[in-house]
Amino acid sequence: MRVAVVGATGMVGEVMLQVLAERNFPVTELIPVASEKSVGKEIEWKGNKYTVVSLATAVEMKPQIALFSAGGDTSKEWAPKFAEVGTTVIDNSSAWRMDVSKKLIVPEINASQLTKEDKIIANPNCSTIQMVMALAPLHAKYDIKRIVVSTYQSITGTGVKAVQQLENEYQGIQGDMAYKYPIHRNAIPQCDVFEENGYTKEEMKLVRETQKILSDTTIALTATAIRIPVVGGHSEAVNVQFENDFDVNEVRSILSATSGVTVQDDLENYSYPMPIYAQGKDDVFVGRIRRDESQPNTLNMWIVADNLRKGAATNTIQIAEYLVKNQLV
Repeated sequence: MRVAVVGATGMVGEVMLQVLAERNFPVTELIPVASEKSVGKEIEWKGNKYTVVSLATAVEMKPQIALFSAGGDTSKEWAPKFAEVGTTVIDNSSAWRMDVSKKLIVPEINASQLTKEDKIIANPNCSTIQMVMALAPLHAKYDIKRIVVSTYQSITGTGVKAVQQLENEYQGIQGDMAYKYPIHRNAIPQCDVFEENGYTKEEMKLVRETQKILSDTTIALTATAIRIPVVGGHSEAVNVQFENDFDVNEVRSILSATSGVTVQDDLENYSYPMPIYAQGKDDVFVGRIRRDESQPNTLNMWIVADNLRKGAATNTIQIAEYLVKNQLV
């Protein structure tokens, strides 16, 4: 099992390597891939040293699986080249998510859609993954009508430069800015660029990707995405209106029984999800589960997950695990 990690020296790529090792994914040959400036560098994985190669070299090596986290432009150009030589690409960028010919996969929800013919598989956006993990089982039971979500997103979603900006600002050092404004002691109501409708790309990803993953374009969804000075993970305040009424305790039971979801909702002991506890973990944490008393059939939830793990690297590797287990590669 030759596995290429494209973007191996980046923030998500490094977590991918970590998760591959933790989960003992059956790698017989690791192919770390990065941009030209990183070619020839060495990385260490599971006690061995590996030399970073170029995209062209990696294609020639014909890996069975290529895990991509190198940006949309790279994915658009190179994913088809890997697919042509028989490699199955699992792509972390937004390049293929809304392509009607590509599957958008959260393994716990819709991995059964995958076939051997799927050579480019899209990994959803981090904020979408954690939200649908909690919503999918509730949609199956109560039928979602409308979602209002506000996200409070970690700077790690922007990358190393944003983490460095925050560290510099903590220490009062002038340095490169990942954002137009300071992030320390601030909240920036813009994740990604603005679209013509006044929403950011991040906000519209939540709308479009949720409908695709849940296979239901009738779900109405509106989003506001905010960047906050946190490194542990993304948090989301989710208000969801169902067609059918629900019992709050039954909602807790359904979520507790959902693989990959941990309910953290003990108010007496001040137990609720927070990014400081989600960091480094693969589960999606759900709490503050309560009825919206302002209108019928409506629920409020607080959803937190490590955006570099379940929101990116772990979900990608879970897709790869499904492919291997079901002999699709």
